[in-house]
Amino acid sequence: MKSIFFKSSFLGLVALLFLSNSSFAQGLFFERIYDETLSQASYVIGDAQTKEVIVIDPKRDIDTYLQIAEKHNLKITKITETHIHADFLSGSRELAAVTKAPLYLSDEGGKDWQYDFPHTGLKDGDKISVGSITIEVIHTPGHTPESLTFLVKDDTENPIKAITGDFIFVGDVGRPDLLEKAAGQIGSQELGAKQLYRSIEKFLKLPDNTEIWPGHGAGSFCGKSLSNIPQSTLKQEKLTNPALQFSGKEADFVTYILKDQPAPPKYFAVMKHLNKADRPLLVEVPKLAELNQKEIDNAIKNGLIVIDARPKAVSSQGFISGSFLIENMKTFSTFAGSIVDYQNQIILIAEENQIEDLMRKLMRIGMDNIYGYITNPSEQNLALQNVKTIDIDTFKSYLGNKNVQKIDVRTENEYKSGHISGVENIALNTLEKNLDKINKNEPVVIHCQSGARAAIAYSILVKNGFENILNYSGGINDWVEKKNELVK
Repeated sequence: MKSIFFKSSFLGLVALLFLSNSSFAQGLFFERIYDETLSQASYVIGDAQTKEVIVIDPKRDIDTYLQIAEKHNLKITKITETHIHADFLSGSRELAAVTKAPLYLSDEGGKDWQYDFPHTGLKDGDKISVGSITIEVIHTPGHTPESLTFLVKDDTENPIKAITGDFIFVGDVGRPDLLEKAAGQIGSQELGAKQLYRSIEKFLKLPDNTEIWPGHGAGSFCGKSLSNIPQSTLKQEKLTNPALQFSGKEADFVTYILKDQPAPPKYFAVMKHLNKADRPLLVEVPKLAELNQKEIDNAIKNGLIVIDARPKAVSSQGFISGSFLIENMKTFSTFAGSIVDYQNQIILIAEENQIEDLMRKLMRIGMDNIYGYITNPSEQNLALQNVKTIDIDTFKSYLGNKNVQKIDVRTENEYKSGHISGVENIALNTLEKNLDKINKNEPVVIHCQSGARAAIAYSILVKNGFENILNYSGGINDWVEKKNELVK
């Protein structure tokens, strides 16, 4: 596997992939970098005069921050994180390796929540200086025991911005159940909920005009009702955030915050481990080799995992049996991390101009074991099969047939919000654990919202020996568009 070093020529691509906004107001340099693929925000903050900046919660493809520094003639002098992340592989160590900037990381949360690699520890009340800019550290446990919030202060020591990580979002707060559901810390979710309540009570005492800049937006699994608005103020959140309406009612808050949290993707447990432990660094975007006929034959024979990332309309016309049909879209890495084992080596199927984008998405969740790629399996002399799709009228004809199983692979919360009568729910990320609930001897019809997850589910069933599968690819969107009712 060859590699290419991050270059400024990537700037145009990055501009398309990441939303950002920057400011030099009152001597403060401030830029938010948003990765839409994981709904994750990172920040570059510092002194606009001395050009010193700190990077908070960097993603793993660190060329974004190097380019920002080059563009504005900045020097990255410090790197930090709000907490040990579960939803993406932090690029803090990669960025530190390239820039030689020191890491400042939480030493809160107890011995089980300490980073296992060298860093300068941060405790509640500590202050970080970046040029003339002061950032105060406050310990805000709940989402995780070691979570920190960073208060960017003005000349009068009043906080003007709070970088809240996964503590407080716009419209929501961080979920306290991930340690139990994703990392297996049995009994931790109620304790986390109580810690989160106390952290909120402390945070509510800050000035109302404090700006809140969270670590995630809508689409993240780190909460249940995140907004797509990038930032808010404490005053606004006090008025509109449902999770901030429980002052003096701890028991009610615990019940509320633990109810209806979405099932976390499988890869979250891997991220928790990799972000805490020492691990190999990847400071370059890997460049994959295109595989020839012999290489692909040997790879499939040896059990390598094939991810077909072509548009579902293309892959459905001819895919390798046993491959995963995960279209290259915004949620590609989340789906890949939810169904592909990290121990497996991977082959990608995609157009050549999609490969770098796919590699960036995979490296952001630490899925680095990629063998190579092919662009068109029909050119490889491989046995292919088609996805059997049906339209809404055919789907309706099966609804009253008890000999045809109908499955909605959306999440449990999506299903509860509205589903088609007579269709049962087996969420995509639980499908392989629930194959015994599906009869191989009878037809099964699957659907999701728009067809992407149904395509993945179809490929999982094929991989596990199911043959009589039908895909209502239009899904709920098609059902509602044609004026059909949903059961709630």
